[in-house]
Amino acid sequence: MKSKSTQKLAELQRNPANIRNICILAHVDHGKTTLADVLVASNGIISHRMAGKLRYMDSREDEQVRGITMKSSAISLHFAQGEQEYLINLIDSPGHIDFSSEVSTAVRLCDGAIVIVDVVEGVCPQTHAVLRQAWLENLKPILVLNKIDRLVSEWKFTPLETYLHLQQILEQVNAITGELFTSGVFEKESSQAEENQEKEVKTNGDQVYEWSSALDDTDDADLYFSPDQGNVVFASALDGWAFSIGHFAELYSVKLGINAGVLKKTLWGDFYLDTKQKRIRKGAQAKGKKPLFVQFVLENLWSVYEAVTVRKDKEMIEKIVKSLNLNIPPRDSRHTDARVHLQAIVSQWLPLSKAVLDVVCSHLPSPKDFLPERVEKLMCGGARRYDSLPSQTQQLKEDFLSCSPGEDKPVIVFISKMFPFDRQCLPQNKQRPLTEADLAQRRLVARQRHAQRLAAQSDGTQEAAVSSEVAVQPEKQESEPFEKEAGENEIEEEKSDQVFLAFARVYSGTVKKGQKLYVLGPKHDPSRVLEEIGEGTSIDDSLTVSELTSGHHITSVTVNDLYMFMGRELEDLDEVPAGNVLGIGGLEEHVLKSGTLSSTVACPAFTAMYFEAAPIVKVALEPVHPADMPKLVHGMKLLNQADPCVEILIQETGEHVIMAAGEVHLQRCVDDIRERYSKIELNVSAPIVPFRETIVPPPTVDRVNEAITNEKQSMAIQENSDEEDIELIEPGLVETLTPNRMCTIRLRAIPLPYEVAKIIDDHAELIKTLEKYSMARLVEKEDTQAAERLKLETKDAIRDLKAKLSAVFQEAGKKWNGVVNRIVSFGPKRMGPNVLVNNIPEYDRPSIWSCLESIEDQVAKVGKIREYDSNIVSGFQLATLQGPMCEEPMMGVCFSVEKWEMHSEPQPLPSTLTEEDEENGELQPNQLKNNSTAKPKPDASLEPGTEKSVQFKRDVYGPVSGQIMSTVKDGLRKAFQSQPQRLMVAMYTCVIRATAEVLGKVYAVLGRRHGRVTFEDMMEGSQIFSITAVLPVVESFGFAEEIRKRTSGLASPQLQFSHWEVVDLDPYWVPTTEEEYMHFGEKADSENRARIYMDNVRRRKGLKVDERIVEFAEKQRTLSKKK
Repeated sequence: MKSKSTQKLAELQRNPANIRNICILAHVDHGKTTLADVLVASNGIISHRMAGKLRYMDSREDEQVRGITMKSSAISLHFAQGEQEYLINLIDSPGHIDFSSEVSTAVRLCDGAIVIVDVVEGVCPQTHAVLRQAWLENLKPILVLNKIDRLVSEWKFTPLETYLHLQQILEQVNAITGELFTSGVFEKESSQAEENQEKEVKTNGDQVYEWSSALDDTDDADLYFSPDQGNVVFASALDGWAFSIGHFAELYSVKLGINAGVLKKTLWGDFYLDTKQKRIRKGAQAKGKKPLFVQFVLENLWSVYEAVTVRKDKEMIEKIVKSLNLNIPPRDSRHTDARVHLQAIVSQWLPLSKAVLDVVCSHLPSPKDFLPERVEKLMCGGARRYDSLPSQTQQLKEDFLSCSPGEDKPVIVFISKMFPFDRQCLPQNKQRPLTEADLAQRRLVARQRHAQRLAAQSDGTQEAAVSSEVAVQPEKQESEPFEKEAGENEIEEEKSDQVFLAFARVYSGTVKKGQKLYVLGPKHDPSRVLEEIGEGTSIDDSLTVSELTSGHHITSVTVNDLYMFMGRELEDLDEVPAGNVLGIGGLEEHVLKSGTLSSTVACPAFTAMYFEAAPIVKVALEPVHPADMPKLVHGMKLLNQADPCVEILIQETGEHVIMAAGEVHLQRCVDDIRERYSKIELNVSAPIVPFRETIVPPPTVDRVNEAITNEKQSMAIQENSDEEDIELIEPGLVETLTPNRMCTIRLRAIPLPYEVAKIIDDHAELIKTLEKYSMARLVEKEDTQAAERLKLETKDAIRDLKAKLSAVFQEAGKKWNGVVNRIVSFGPKRMGPNVLVNNIPEYDRPSIWSCLESIEDQVAKVGKIREYDSNIVSGFQLATLQGPMCEEPMMGVCFSVEKWEMHSEPQPLPSTLTEEDEENGELQPNQLKNNSTAKPKPDASLEPGTEKSVQFKRDVYGPVSGQIMSTVKDGLRKAFQSQPQRLMVAMYTCVIRATAEVLGKVYAVLGRRHGRVTFEDMMEGSQIFSITAVLPVVESFGFAEEIRKRTSGLASPQLQFSHWEVVDLDPYWVPTTEEEYMHFGEKADSENRARIYMDNVRRRKGLKVDERIVEFAEKQRTLSKKK
């Protein structure tokens, strides 16, 4: 029976017009997996009674224990709508924020989405996130309002109250959709304006444009969720019922004699039925009438619930069953649990699977309805423009749109993730039922053996026995190779019982077994590869990903195994045509996390997926037995391949570290390594949380709110012997010499406005693109036309980023005027929230925004970069990567280079300066000229364009470059230390829903963990409070468990990374004033959170920690005498 079903599904795969690739998106515990169970039960895969209890799509043990989905899994379903038959490729995705990366992998492969909202909890944070992900991937969603039964049984709502409550939830969801739509329209409008402006510049013509709002011109009629449009389903997945407006419109059109189309538009809204004239009129609320939705739909549904679960009126139940023509089994009608009887009635009256799949097939697009905008977004993301791709690549757009499985079409497959699967559960390794031919062959062999045995017994001679053994011997010889092969398989399974499969979709052509395809890496550039092939360069087919050299991103693979997803099981396929979701085996050595397969190298690599949550929590792992270290390394590699979000690091200390998105995700990763991949005992360190280091303006009051009258601030400037070449001129300003004393550099550290740091941090990927193309413009050896390939959207985004920074700097004060145009680099990693500014008076260095200038201006600036300029930038990158407090990255610091001079002779140390210079606290250029004991006139050999500059070129990669790099790094760290230093902690946004009885306990737990409440509101129509708070990530471990214990399970938090926040405590603070001594004591024994955090990080990294192991030795001796 099952094989026939698989064969039927394989036939449906050949008709892309009747295929629906959909995913289920929702907040955690809103009913995704229960809804999936009901849809799976409609195909007879599981029992209807077990739907919602079995959680069929959750195949992992920890998923069943925790009751949440942790991975996205797919299943293929058959659905018949009239004469049409559809193939539904359904993907169930997690709702927990820690596993939002799995949602991204599911969304990329789909054309539509089912967004579920719990009508009791309403719109939650993850609802925002999944709607945003669906919008970014151009998916068309439908809305399912789930758990309406709770409004009847728990909240005791009347039908009218339920109607008003559902209206509010619809408005909230549509508000989110409207925000996404508005932002998208404005981005397109600005991009189009930029394109028109460039065309006008090129044609030098006076063109007039009509600048009208794009919102007025864009049609958003089908954008929002509305029951009268048919894209909203009302459901209770646990009870197994659902309906759309269309179902009741067709039902009442026959009874009332009103057109079904009119009822579809009026069943939802402010309409009522005029019984006298039998007409539908508007204004039900103003006239005190019942809306049609309440009168015809909700009251009937409420009467069923009241009759079965509340009054248990048998006569009324029989009347309802008879009027609806239902066939309720006696086992259900006699059941002691009224809920079972109710589910049997409503699931037959309003079957959930039919209602949902009807809407899916009628409103969601097929693979043949692929949007051109989505094709371009997949083919060229980031900075690349679609029209800059080669012509052969642009021709593939038509293949995407046609979704043709033809033999002449190129094969294009995208792999969104690699996932582990038990080798024993593969279709080829499972026992299959014997066919009639196999059974006949076995019967024939059995008869021959029986006849030979009887002949041997009747003769009783040795010859008969020998002949019997000889006759049976060939069969034994035939079975030996199979036994040997089985033994080899067992050895292989002992080595690795997990096999990695690709979670993929075919966008064009047909994938077949034995087919040879190219595996395109994420950095694959089709234009470059096509040029190399045109020059005669061939592609090595034998390489794997680990064997690729720099600049090569293509491998070749032969497809051996193709699978159809059936939830927990797989079905073997010979070929898969375009438009289908499939599994591919044998790609472990060719694809790490995601990738693109194609039969042509002209196909570009698909753009990277958008991940809602970034990995922020990490732990260090080590095996209990050192001999198991190779197994740990191997297991971490497998985990890195299996999880799209996890990151694997080996730190300088030799620690093996894994980074995860949250506490639940981290625990799952550790359990996978311990039980699935490495199968060894592990020692797991305490969670490692990242910090940031920053500086703040000098405080004006001390810790007891007394005004600071003197200029002594709490600074931690370590006096190291190797820093004798660094002179502190004033707080934040230092001057330093290179070890050979041939170069003088003056550096200043200034706190960056918080808004600037936040803008830079939010646009990290854009800044990375900006740095890449700016460097290509400024170096002679690079292509000066590189930025011409930038997309107009990217150029406009860069221009918008510059405008935002300029506006924020202007608001911050006059001292920041013009800083944006003097930015040299961002750091660390050329994309961090720190800036390096050029304030050298006579050095007109091109800024980082040069890609926005015209080609002529950029060409004119090529070659105007000083020698060793890149070394100063590198020193800045090193300094911001590891700060002086605890070697954590810096954040929110502006470093300014105010002087840079190269000398022909070694210079004296700063200690030889005159007393007059030291009293002034500032070095002037004229003092350097006139003071013969200080520093002579700088050598002009560094200036570009001079003849002497040639003598320095031989040292660009020699000792001088390294000296400048280390000198700049040490100087920046010294300037940083001369300012008030602070730690920054990562903060979670915590959303908690709790009743008034446990509100105080929630606040107590938040207070103990240094969290604070930012918003609190009571949900309308209930006694539930919605609390929004912020909580340090370092204090969040065990927070969810503690909240559940303290509130007896009545409150459960949802944590999501929000921002970085300064800990407003000086980690180096000691009492200095009399008031501080009185308040804190001589040793300041009160808790200093910043000092504790800093010392913990320094202790973990093996850095020096200023602490006393023995405080009072005499007390220890006293204690020892009493023993």
